[in-house]
Amino acid sequence: MGRKKFVRKREILPDPKFNDVVVAKFVSSLLQEGKKSTAESIFYGCVDVMQTRTGEDGLKLFKKALENVKPLLEVKSRRVGGATYQVPVEVKPARRQSLASRWLIDSARSRPEHSMAERLAAEMIEAANGRGGAMKKREDVHKMAEANKAFAHYRW
Repeated sequence: MGRKKFVRKREILPDPKFNDVVVAKFVSSLLQEGKKSTAESIFYGCVDVMQTRTGEDGLKLFKKALENVKPLLEVKSRRVGGATYQVPVEVKPARRQSLASRWLIDSARSRPEHSMAERLAAEMIEAANGRGGAMKKREDVHKMAEANKAFAHYRW
C-alpha cells in the first residue's frame, strides 16, 4: 500500500440510459473481459424483465434490491500476539455498495435460468423481497460479525 499521499476517488460517469452513477458502477462490476456493451445490454434486459414480471419500475426494484443486500458489518482478520481474531467492523459506504453488487452478480451467475438477464432479474426480485442467495450471503456476514462481537475491542 502506498504511503506517499491520499489517493483521490475517480469520478465515475453516469450510465447513458438512466443517467445514474450507481447503475454505471453495477454495470462495470457486471462486465467480463472488458465487454461493456454486453454488460449494459444484460443489465437493461434485466430491468425490462423485472418490469414485466412485477409491474413495478425496474430501476426502483434494482435500487431496493441493492439497498437490502448492503451489509452493515463485516469481519476483518487482526493478528494480536500469536492469535488471529475475526474483528467485527462497520463497512464504509463505498465498500457496502461494491459488496452488494458483487454478491448480487455472483448469486445470479449460479442460478439455473437461461439468460444472464433473466438470472439477474430473478435474483434482484428475490433480494428486493428479502430472499435469495445475495441476502443469504449478507445474513451470513452479519452472523459472523455478531458471533465475534467479543473481539470488538481489538478494532483499530
